[in-house]
Amino acid sequence: MILAVTGGTGFVGRTLIELLVAAGHEVLALARRAQAPRDGVTWFEGALDQPDALATLASGADAVIHVAGVVNAPDRAGFVAGNVAGTQAMLAAAHATGVSRFVHVSSLAAREPDLSTYGWSKAEAEHAVAASPLDWVMVRPPGVYGPGDLDMLDLFRLARRGLGMAPKGRISLIEVSDLARLLLALATHASPRVIYEADDGTPAGWSHADYAHAIGRAVGKQVTPLPLPATALKLAARADMALRGAKARLTLDRARYIAHPDWVIDPAKRPPAALWTPQVATEQGLAATAAWYRAQGLL
Repeated sequence: MILAVTGGTGFVGRTLIELLVAAGHEVLALARRAQAPRDGVTWFEGALDQPDALATLASGADAVIHVAGVVNAPDRAGFVAGNVAGTQAMLAAAHATGVSRFVHVSSLAAREPDLSTYGWSKAEAEHAVAASPLDWVMVRPPGVYGPGDLDMLDLFRLARRGLGMAPKGRISLIEVSDLARLLLALATHASPRVIYEADDGTPAGWSHADYAHAIGRAVGKQVTPLPLPATALKLAARADMALRGAKARLTLDRARYIAHPDWVIDPAKRPPAALWTPQVATEQGLAATAAWYRAQGLL
């Protein structure tokens, strides 16, 4: 098949493209800057706010896999541009060029749009997809980790010091190649218009303390999880924003998201086993992630 991908230079997108090419598909990928040539991939220079570039990307594709999005932004306008307007523009381009299948990567945050601007923007993007005439399917990933990820690097560095963060509540996790395999399955197999929630298969997810201990095992350290109430999260976010500015990993918006006690997927919304099941055990995936960090000199 010919599959158009947005967000192909990001963490999930890079893994997805590797998988698509290995499976023998032809990939059309969008990037803001020129990319090195590679077999099986045709790069198109452009962005989500450039309709002509999106139309060129979608032309001739059998399906669009819309991965691109904004996780951190300095203000509401940044989330609107990256998640709402960007999704609307890609939907319009797909419809105008005759693409039928549209696979949209959302987030569990969309379940709680009042908690954070990020969650609100992902919910608005979902509304746009659901209102489109396309043959759509959506995925709400929980915490995505794996080799190549930088968002969770701070947790691994903290574990190297024997510490972990343990806010109240529970989370689900998914390894990046498992998510990529699901996106491939959804792009290449017929399915109803539905929103799936996918994870590593752990019943009831992980407590933050258990996750901290698992990261500790991945880096070879005994970890002491530190309780982290919402007020402490907000203070940590202010400190990170003061220290790293626009590059802060923990923003106030993300702190409100993390403080929510339930980021476990709904088992009733898991993809059918005949379509997809996770293959990477989280302990194995965390060890591989730690090994990648070490190889890059980051840990």
